[in-house]
Formats: sequence, structure tokens, C-alpha cells
Amino acid sequence: MPRPSPAGPRPTALPAVLPVTALLSVTAVWGSTFIILKGALDHVGAADFLAVRFSIAAAVMVGLTGARLRLLGPGQWARGLGLGALYGTAQLLQTVGLRTTDASVSGFITGMYVVLTPLIVLLMGGAPLGRRGLLASGTALAGLACLSLSGTALSPGAMITLAGSMVYALHIVALGRVARGQEAMVLTATQMVGIALVCAAAALPGGIGVPATARVWGPVLYMALASGILTMLLQTWAQARMSPTRAAVIMTCEPVFAALFAVALGDESLSARLLVGGGLILVAMLLSELPGARPAPRPGSRGGRSEDARAW
Repeated sequence: MPRPSPAGPRPTALPAVLPVTALLSVTAVWGSTFIILKGALDHVGAADFLAVRFSIAAAVMVGLTGARLRLLGPGQWARGLGLGALYGTAQLLQTVGLRTTDASVSGFITGMYVVLTPLIVLLMGGAPLGRRGLLASGTALAGLACLSLSGTALSPGAMITLAGSMVYALHIVALGRVARGQEAMVLTATQMVGIALVCAAAALPGGIGVPATARVWGPVLYMALASGILTMLLQTWAQARMSPTRAAVIMTCEPVFAALFAVALGDESLSARLLVGGGLILVAMLLSELPGARPAPRPGSRGGRSEDARAW
């Protein structure tokens, strides 16, 4: 007797603004982590921090979905763990690259997934990027440059950071394909297990150091629950309902929120660079959402979405 499928029902018709709002919420939480993490990494190694953070997140998600996880077949586990391995690898590459790269330059290079994502879609057999999508991606990249770059000097870690950006783009594309028709909670749980395994493996050579001070546990728990579980759940749900390229454009709002949090908490002042860079990213997002930005679905396409729509 075949095992019941843990896949959820096909996405029903929802207001188009809901997936966009979900992804914007993800970028807002990501943006808040720059302030939350300030000083925490002075007390614990980056790999240790990631290993503890994602191990907690994985344990919570396995506890919430344990019964449904037992229904998964080997293929479903492989896809979820593979997605998690991609995301965990990108996190580690970004962290290693940051050691020899200015934070502002690292943020810009990491955000290059906005142009790498449509390229990967094309290489994987997707439709070529249309003029509207190309303009949106280019505008978002210009906004990132305005927000992040104060110079052009690149350190050796820049290439490592660029590799991380490419892996982030691979995760965005792969998640967009796998998430359709899957239950977001279950797919999030398997991804968290994959991320935790990769981060723990990276921390093992020196032994995983558990945070010893209370001031570190606050950021760890916030990063595990809000920036780990909540954001991955929302991203998984939203990407089942939009193209990877469109998702990448929306996710470039992360540095905008990071700057807004810094301004709100008094660490930075509102600058012309923030206004121009943030404005360009907002324009890019609006370009991706305007009517006619994506081709109409072909009759009979699954979930009302054309495969060609992945690369509007």
C-alpha cells in the first residue's frame, strides 16, 4: 500500500500581493540581523554560531513536523537536504569571505544573486530574461551598488563571497522549482536539517563552541527562530507562487531594511546614498510587479503558472 504523500494541495488563487508581502517580511527580518548580531561574533566563532543557530532551528522544525517527516520518501528527503546544503554552503562562503572583505563590499557582492539568478534559469533551460526583467535586475544591482559601495578595492575574499552569491542564486532557482506542490512546513524542516548538517560539519574540526555568555544567546535564538525558521518558511511558501528571478529582485530589499534599522536605532544618519539606493531598489521591485511584467500563463499550465514565467 503506497504511503500517503506529505505534499500539500496545489496553490489556490491568492491575492498577488501576499507572496510579495511574505518575501518583503523575510528581507525585513534579514535586515534586522545586522543590528542584532552586532558584537555577538566577538564572543563566538562564525561557524560555531551558524552551527548552533541552525541546529536549534532544525530541532524545533523536526519537533513540529515529526509525524509528517516520517511519511517522506527518499526523493523528498534528498531534495530538502540538498536545498539545505546549498543554503548552508552559501552562508559559510559569505562568512569566510567577510573575513577579508569590507562589509559594504561583501553586501554588494552577495546581492549579485539578483543578476546571477536569471542567468542560472537560462542555463537550466528556462526562457531568456525579457526586457522588463533585465531592467528590473539591472536597476536592483545599481541600487545595491549605491547602498553598499564606498570604493572599488576588492580583497581576496571577494571571490569567495561571489561564490557564495552564486550558491544563493542556485538555492533561489532550485527552491522555486521544488517548492511548488510541497507543504512549506515539511520542506522547511528538511532544509533546516540540511543547513544544520553543513554548518556543523564546518565547525567540527575545531570543535563546536557553544555560546558562553547570555548576550550571545539572545542573538542565537533570534537568528534561529525568526531569521531561520520564520524566514525560510515564508520564502518557501512565497517561492512556490512566483518566479526565481522575481523573488531575487524582491530580496534585494534586505540592505534597504538593514539601513533603515540602523537609522532608526541611531547608528547611522539618513543619507543621500540611502535614499537613492533604496529608491532604485524600490523601482526595481515595482518593475517586477507591474501588470505585463510577466507573460500570461499558457492554458493548462500547472497552478496557473507558465514554465516560461520563471524568466519573465
